[in-house]
Amino acid sequence: MSETIEPKPRAAGAHAPAAFATHGPIPGTLLRFALPIMAANLLQSAAATINTIWIGRLLGRQALAASANVASLLFFLLSLSFGLGMAASIMVGQSIGAGDGARVKRVVGTSMSSFVVAGVLAAVVGMLADRTVLGWMHTPDQVMGLASAYLAPMFLALPAMTGLTALMMLLRGAGDARTPFWFMFVLAVLDAGLNPVLIHLAGRLGWPGIAGSAWATLVANAAALTGLVAWLYWRRSPLRLRGGELRLLVPDPHLLRVLVAKGLPMGLQMIVMAASMIVLVSFVDRYGSAMVAAYGACFQLWNYVQMPAFAVGMAVSAMAAQNIGAGRWDRVGRITRVGLAANVALTACLVGAVTLADRAAFSVFLGHDDAAIADAIHIHKLVSWSFIIFGAALVLGSTVRAAGAVMAPLAILFVTLWVFRIPAAWYGMQVYGSDAIFWSFPLGSTASLLMSAAYYRWGHWRRAMMLDGSGNRSDVIR
Repeated sequence: MSETIEPKPRAAGAHAPAAFATHGPIPGTLLRFALPIMAANLLQSAAATINTIWIGRLLGRQALAASANVASLLFFLLSLSFGLGMAASIMVGQSIGAGDGARVKRVVGTSMSSFVVAGVLAAVVGMLADRTVLGWMHTPDQVMGLASAYLAPMFLALPAMTGLTALMMLLRGAGDARTPFWFMFVLAVLDAGLNPVLIHLAGRLGWPGIAGSAWATLVANAAALTGLVAWLYWRRSPLRLRGGELRLLVPDPHLLRVLVAKGLPMGLQMIVMAASMIVLVSFVDRYGSAMVAAYGACFQLWNYVQMPAFAVGMAVSAMAAQNIGAGRWDRVGRITRVGLAANVALTACLVGAVTLADRAAFSVFLGHDDAAIADAIHIHKLVSWSFIIFGAALVLGSTVRAAGAVMAPLAILFVTLWVFRIPAAWYGMQVYGSDAIFWSFPLGSTASLLMSAAYYRWGHWRRAMMLDGSGNRSDVIR
């Protein structure tokens, strides 16, 4: 099937925001879009790390364990939110590419109201059943009270967290990556700065100190969301709803079906990845505390090493969605190739930097534990280069998802992790010991790249438009 399709005629209706990706040089546009996304992800991770340090230093081991239990539950909820946000971002991008301003407004209205309502419902249900949920997670009895005290304000924060996620993803789909970065900066500074203050205040009021940390997250997210909405109205953003457009906050049934049908598989991809990492950690646990500590230090650094791949993938997705909406399939192919090159360059630079400074980097987490540092250096050398391959597969998957094909990338990820990586690690351990766990990373990444490349070349993803010309659900969901 040829990639060259004539651009679609502009749809009637409201004026659409300007498409940033359907014209001009691709490399510079992609980098200008990807770098703020990467910086925002860095800020988010840094804030989480700082908050963990505050809890551990000010409240001790049990509070840290309580926050870890809650973090796994929130990761599940926010993974689904992120997937739905990606779907909304692609819907906006395709609509802008098609020049359909009226549909852009409908996507914004349906997305924002749906996210906030879902966040409110999750908060209400969660607060009524927090101890039940923690019991299902086998939370230790000695930290159950602390976990419950931490979880209640975090559930209250969900409407603001999901609303902020939706709005930032919508802005990125429209081509604005800088505004989400600045408000992520505001969020990170407020969250990290308020944590010690509210932990201390909670203690003075006779509450568990860990509740203060959760309240800091709630206040920071609410402030960031309020500020972002005010900013968009002050700057007269084309995404804002005003006057009679406010009725679009009543969800459009067709758009809501697309949002759920496309967004849930994207969220499930993150959950599938998280579940596989839990299993791999259980494998590493068999080889003693030094190996576990080494793997934990590697995992912390790998979170940063993988950031360029995720940022480039999101940039490719946004740019490809606009060009798909405009029928510019020739540019979709070029965007993918530039994304692949950018991933290789950026990820390779980070892998090289960590490798050159490996002992110093790992000593930040492991102190003077020479045995654990040696294990970490060995693990890093086996695994780190595979993130370049992983990133290439991620870029191909991002282009495919930009068209609305979401089931095939989910299936490829599942096969990669649960058919190749996990079994290879399990059976390889019996013969090669712990090294088999870490060799399973490049094996899985290579399998993912080969399957993703095959589907990109021969799959039917180009037919899986997320939205048809009228803004209704496409007949093809892949």
